[in-house]
Amino acid sequence: MSEAFDAVDVIVAKRDGHRLTDGQIDWVIDAYTRGVVADEQMSALNMAILLNGMDRAEIARWTAAMIASGERMSFAHLGRPTADKHSTGGVGDKITLPLAPLVAVFGVAVPQLSGRGLGHTGGTLDKLESIPGWRAALSNEEMMRQLADVGAVICQAGSGLAPADRKLYALRDVTGTVEAIPLIASSIMSKKIAEGTGALVLDVKVGTGAFMKTEERARELARTMVELGADAGVTTVALLTDMSTPLGLTAGNALEVRESVEVLAGGGPADVVELTLALAREMLDAAGRPDADPAAALADGRAMDAWRRMIQAQGGDADAPLPWATETEQVLAERDGVVSTLDAYAVGIAAWRLGAGRARKEDPVQAGAGVQLHVRPGDTVRAGQPILTLHTDTPDRFARARDALVGGIEVVDPTTPVTPRPLILDRVTP
Repeated sequence: MSEAFDAVDVIVAKRDGHRLTDGQIDWVIDAYTRGVVADEQMSALNMAILLNGMDRAEIARWTAAMIASGERMSFAHLGRPTADKHSTGGVGDKITLPLAPLVAVFGVAVPQLSGRGLGHTGGTLDKLESIPGWRAALSNEEMMRQLADVGAVICQAGSGLAPADRKLYALRDVTGTVEAIPLIASSIMSKKIAEGTGALVLDVKVGTGAFMKTEERARELARTMVELGADAGVTTVALLTDMSTPLGLTAGNALEVRESVEVLAGGGPADVVELTLALAREMLDAAGRPDADPAAALADGRAMDAWRRMIQAQGGDADAPLPWATETEQVLAERDGVVSTLDAYAVGIAAWRLGAGRARKEDPVQAGAGVQLHVRPGDTVRAGQPILTLHTDTPDRFARARDALVGGIEVVDPTTPVTPRPLILDRVTP
């Protein structure tokens, strides 16, 4: 069949700084999904977008075209509001685990479609798969039944949602165009809008362990995604949160599940509790439950009950012991002083090298591998005191994990003032 446009003409238009028309965008996404536009042509267009940008209308149309490449889900039959959360990824970011059942306590359905980790950032599905019996792959029918019964589901996205994004995502990764904000925003939001949720809260990470290193870039990404949500009729808000230090006291799969269960039991690290409650309040407010008190649901056991039901519904044994790594090694303070830096990126790379993460999507992960933090920035330490404990099943990984931590831990003189960054840096609304 004859094509409506020519790929070279579309590339040249964006290369020369012109706005792409709706017709050009619709065609190029569809043609690339069909294989008519070659990878090298889409690579050139992605680079032109990285260099010259897109305006709000272009990004909205690009996102809509990606959504149109696949199916759209609907939760209208549930008879209750829906809310979802998306994090741009970080180290120790286990917030989805306590958050989904917590929000479900208040009659809001939480369809949390999640992914696996790659590189130094952890994956929600990898964490949950450390629970014996738990499964990530659910059919649409199974997911709908669980939402109706339990109110929350965390599972992998089906292949039918925004298939154009899968091709584009893989291409961006190998062509140096991952950083293009129009492409990041449309990638995230095409899947979330296609998912069919009524409200969406975005957790946009900022700092060394995040994709966005500066507040300026993070705010631009957050604003772009919030606008895309608003244009699609999805109530959307974003929080900018710090990722210069790992979230909580663990980075690793089973380690983070244990910490999440502590939060659901009414304890856990203060920063994990703070962010869980902040995101829960945003989700509940966006879903029409502004008077709900998520802190009370953590304290009185309702969130834990919802967690257990959610895990059991997906075949998991909520009472089974979680795996521990067979080998551990401690990282000790080299001097007396105050911890000024515990770099999130360094800890994330160490956890990855210990076996908690993967370099390629097909790589296996170790359920028990990871890093335990014993101190936080601002804490006073003595020489020889444990700062971290490294966990792995393969002790020959310790040396490279330690190498990753060089320069990532700093202990300064006790008289030097150390002021940890606030966890929540900003809130972005339409």
